[in-house]
Amino acid sequence: MKTVILIIAGLAVAALVGFMVLGILSRSGEPIGLVEGKLAPCPEKPNCVCSEFDDLAHFTQPITFSSSSIEELLPVLKAIIQDMDGALVIEDDYYLAATFSSALFGFVDDLEIRIDETKRTLHVRSASRVGYSDAGVNGKRVEQFRSTLNATLSAKE
Repeated sequence: MKTVILIIAGLAVAALVGFMVLGILSRSGEPIGLVEGKLAPCPEKPNCVCSEFDDLAHFTQPITFSSSSIEELLPVLKAIIQDMDGALVIEDDYYLAATFSSALFGFVDDLEIRIDETKRTLHVRSASRVGYSDAGVNGKRVEQFRSTLNATLSAKE
């Protein structure tokens, strides 16, 4: 019985150390950025969503906006990211990138937004930097962002 308990305890410690190492590894690097003017496609892992490609396993709807000019929209996007506890790391005229860290192990995820002013569309990509599964966190983050943005823009109209 002691042996079983020691084995279970050893496996638990190994798992915790593994998660801590992955958390540390995820802090290095930066968002992928634009690839040929678009957000990068998601990898095969299920820890990413993106509106830029018709990849059914990773697809999320782009966000449309109507009345706001880019000059009015950018501060709203940045405020929502900040309110969601994200840290803006890249800001260009038509591209924003932010990082989000999990509370427990400090896993870093990237949220990227490409503004298509012509089509009045925000393309979004949210992805974990390490690991395989994210338990749906990135998809939920995009939906929270979408919901907050729609509510904020509706209140301004």
